[in-house]
Amino acid sequence: FQDDKVSGLQLLKDGEWVDVPPMRHSIVINLGDQLEVITNGKYKSAEHRVIAQTDGTRMSIASFYNPGSDAVIYPAPTLVEKEAEEKNQVYPKFVFEDYMKLYAGVKFEAKEPRFEAMKAVEIKASFGLGPVISTA
Repeated sequence: FQDDKVSGLQLLKDGEWVDVPPMRHSIVINLGDQLEVITNGKYKSAEHRVIAQTDGTRMSIASFYNPGSDAVIYPAPTLVEKEAEEKNQVYPKFVFEDYMKLYAGVKFEAKEPRFEAMKAVEIKASFGLGPVISTA
């Protein structure tokens, strides 16, 4: 839910912060990293922020829907197969809890390094080394 009178929400588009204007009777949905991974990059998670305004009181309600901590997140096989000519699976397979441990330490940084770090976790897990999460 976003306020329909006072602005403040911004999205990062092509390296620039763009205002999302208030829209009456509307709901703004920002996709998260898990949907970016599941769609193999077809839909991108939204990097966003809220800027405090001096011309009024702004109200919004944020709601998050997450899978269970033991859920394994990976690109949907049908999307990878359909796009095989263009690109293969570009996102790693990971356990949601492992991702959230990493995310907690780097959430205000770019998302691409998070995905790269999860690829390293995926490789270590495939060799039986288990997940190793480091935010340093």
